[in-house]
Amino acid sequence: MSWPVAELDDVRRLAVLAAALPGAFFAETVVDAPFDDVWAVAADLEGEWPRLLRNVRSVRVSRRAGEHVVADLTGRFGLRDTFDVVLRPGWCVMQGSRVTGGMAAVPGGGGTRFAFLGALRGPGTRTAAPVLRRVGRPLGRGLLERLRERVESR
Repeated sequence: MSWPVAELDDVRRLAVLAAALPGAFFAETVVDAPFDDVWAVAADLEGEWPRLLRNVRSVRVSRRAGEHVVADLTGRFGLRDTFDVVLRPGWCVMQGSRVTGGMAAVPGGGGTRFAFLGALRGPGTRTAAPVLRRVGRPLGRGLLERLRERVESR
């Protein structure tokens, strides 16, 4: 017997990942631009991420091997972390010692569907999950708005 399986596009896969991570926030929008234009901004870790993520001062890619990337992030308040990143067209998941993040994009909805997730890692995350989700929602919406602005300015 074979079961029908609905294929998940990358945005839906990211939503599933966000649902599985305690305290993760997830934000999704449609950007009125072609996929390649949106992904060019989103995938520019060193150039665009400090503009998109308000708490990130700099990103330096220290190693790249195909879709596997190691990136060192420095926060605006001195926080530093190294992230293991999987980065390919339409999909980016990154994990550091304190944070898991991700982005996904697919053509559709009259432009490009784009999503972002953020989640803290560590002790107490599960207990604080409801508060983290509430606090994260406006952060996600702000990132999506900055992404839209950056795509339009190119």
